[in-house]
Amino acid sequence: MSKRFYITTAIDYVNGQPHLGHAYEKIVADVIARARRSLGQEVFFLTGLDEHGQKVQQAAVTEGKTPQAYCDALAADWQAFAQSWS
Repeated sequence: MSKRFYITTAIDYVNGQPHLGHAYEKIVADVIARARRSLGQEVFFLTGLDEHGQKVQQAAVTEGKTPQAYCDALAADWQAFAQSWS
């Protein structure tokens, strides 16, 4: 039995749409995870979003939403972004 390989990415703030900078990190981590899997290792790949922060609150207020409603609305965009390269 091989050792498990863990790889994580930064947890991005949901204060706007995902962009190339977000994609680069996730794609590089995904390539590493796939390479390890091809070598027969068990891989645990973790990424996510940080819905708590002053910038998130400010962006929500600017759009006239609560932070929860604002994050919920953007969550679908971020999920689609993650699925587009997996």
